[in-house]
Amino acid sequence: MPIEKQFISFYTILRKGVIRIFRIWSQTLLPSLVTSVLYFAVFGNILGSRIGELNGVPYILFVVPGLVMLAVITNSFMDVASTFFMSKFFARNIDEILVSPTPPVVIIAGFIMSGVVRGMMVGILVLIVSLFFALPSIAHPFVVLFFLFLSSLVFALAGLVNGIYAKNFDGISIVPTFVLTPLVYLGGVFYSIHSLPPLWQTVSLFNPIFYIINGFRYGFLGTSDVSLATCTLVLIGITIVLLGINQYFIKKGLGLKQ
Repeated sequence: MPIEKQFISFYTILRKGVIRIFRIWSQTLLPSLVTSVLYFAVFGNILGSRIGELNGVPYILFVVPGLVMLAVITNSFMDVASTFFMSKFFARNIDEILVSPTPPVVIIAGFIMSGVVRGMMVGILVLIVSLFFALPSIAHPFVVLFFLFLSSLVFALAGLVNGIYAKNFDGISIVPTFVLTPLVYLGGVFYSIHSLPPLWQTVSLFNPIFYIINGFRYGFLGTSDVSLATCTLVLIGITIVLLGINQYFIKKGLGLKQ
């Protein structure tokens, strides 16, 4: 398939996903902003005034990166999972895409980039909302943008895996509810790993979201519980694994043939 036509296929899939984000903005963008306002008000201002400082910075500044990343992770995941699921069971246009000469990698790229767009957009909006509660400093702007993009990419790929295998709406919601949410809240959004007992510090090291949040936090504060290189390598490794899984699923048609 010529590269020009591959780009048209990619652009068409991406455009459809982005238009959907803005068409139903009250479902795709607004909920995370409302939730973030509550988090900043309760955990930042009310509890933050009691906790004081954590790792040498005011508590509200400590939780800002985690709350931004919480919105990024959930939105990039749910965007791709729900979009692919709707294409597979309701619009049925996934059948047309699969029988076309579009390479699997282009199909994957089209769907996940929509999730990346939504994840980064919501992350930036939540960061803007945080300015009404605190003035977070950004020690390394490039690191912030890099982890914003890479985290959106990782969970867009994870959302595609979920969307491929989901058989009904319960299949879309069960992973975010029983897997993603616990991992996020145990990933260091509201606390430092050093405040945990030694056993739980070790357990936290097996949580991939721990590395995402700490890498992102390093971009803001210049410090984190683990090195930036470790966080980066973990995310790149997860990206490669998820990309390979999605490539295999699309090629084999696993979970796609009705």
